[in-house]
Amino acid sequence: MLKKSERVRTFTRHDLRAAIYHCCPTLSRAEARRIFNETFDELSDALVRGEPVKLRNFGTFNLRAKRQRTGRNPKTGVEAVISARRVVTFRPSPALLTRINRESADCLPY
Repeated sequence: MLKKSERVRTFTRHDLRAAIYHCCPTLSRAEARRIFNETFDELSDALVRGEPVKLRNFGTFNLRAKRQRTGRNPKTGVEAVISARRVVTFRPSPALLTRINRESADCLPY
């Protein structure tokens, strides 16, 4: 378990671009950035069209419609209408879950 003083580092877009650049020595940084941006643009466009995005050994991104509902501001208790919207959901693949659980078990102190 992490202590409060330990900070968890967030893996960012910059880190992904750097990984692409470092795994392919023939790519320039500009080419790696272009590949990264085009890939994420395609993923985003597919989700906007309502298509699921399946990445083998990683997981599936789906678009889900949520109805309008009444919610409550937790701070003030005032009721408010939450508008209908679409949200992206992610379901990890069994391979990803296995890897996460195996590697996190290696880190447990007991």
